[in-house]
Amino acid sequence: MGRAESIYAELLWQGGNAHVPPFDVHLASCILALSLYESEHEGLSLADATGLDGEELNELCRLVFPHVCLPEAGEATVGREEQALRDILWMNCSEASVFELLLTRLVARRCQRPNHLWQDLGLASRTELSMLMEQHFPRLAMKNSADMKWKKFFYRMMCTSEGFRLCSAPVCTECDDFDACFGAEDGEALLARIANGKTTVPQEMRQ
Repeated sequence: MGRAESIYAELLWQGGNAHVPPFDVHLASCILALSLYESEHEGLSLADATGLDGEELNELCRLVFPHVCLPEAGEATVGREEQALRDILWMNCSEASVFELLLTRLVARRCQRPNHLWQDLGLASRTELSMLMEQHFPRLAMKNSADMKWKKFFYRMMCTSEGFRLCSAPVCTECDDFDACFGAEDGEALLARIANGKTTVPQEMRQ
């Protein structure tokens, strides 16, 4: 078992209480495990990797991992696009809970990474990302009925909310880059890739 997968396993074992469903423990464990690995190997602060500052990470641990103490996080700097995505996610969450507030910030930060979103969240497949969206952001899941790639969908939502036009084609079916938005999101899970000793991301896995 690689370092990232061992972090995931430890978080999963330490996590959970009566108020946090197992799937949410899995989600938080995946995101934190990959973020901790990147923090160790890429020189990022934990705040840079997660989008959460120290107080927010402590709150996440209190909710999901009550026996885990994370390293010093630092301060999270949030750009305009990331803040816009935070706002869209928060306005469309299902429960407006503290966990979902933190999840919006985690997802918005992980969207800044270069791979498919399900990979950059540390998930095993795009199916898990679909489950995340259906459970925590059901209105967005319904709006993405055509199954557009989530990063493309989010940026389309941001452009719409800001009054800009993202695409030159009037409808998606007439676009020359249709596959870039709707093509398959295949690839290897990053936690598994790291466990197999492949620490670099091949070009074909990048968005």
